[in-house]
Amino acid sequence: MARRKRYLTAVLADGTVKTIGPTAAPFTHYWRIVAHLGGGRTDIFWGHAKSLKEATGKRIALEEAARQRGWERYDFDIVPVTESAQDPARDA
Repeated sequence: MARRKRYLTAVLADGTVKTIGPTAAPFTHYWRIVAHLGGGRTDIFWGHAKSLKEATGKRIALEEAARQRGWERYDFDIVPVTESAQDPARDA
């Protein structure tokens, strides 16, 4: 039996809203890295994970990546996703 497609929405502390979907994948959390490169430049990396443990595991690799790439600093956010049957953007 095919898994039901749904939309996942993550709302970060700064108000950023990210919608993922439609998907049948069992994602529970969204993560985002804002890398501060220097000179006012930033780069953003993001993804989703199937558990909080998987998402927090990114932090270990992140510290090494920041050193290798010479980032001045970085911000790392993890938030749970909420599920809906239809695209939240269409409801707006």
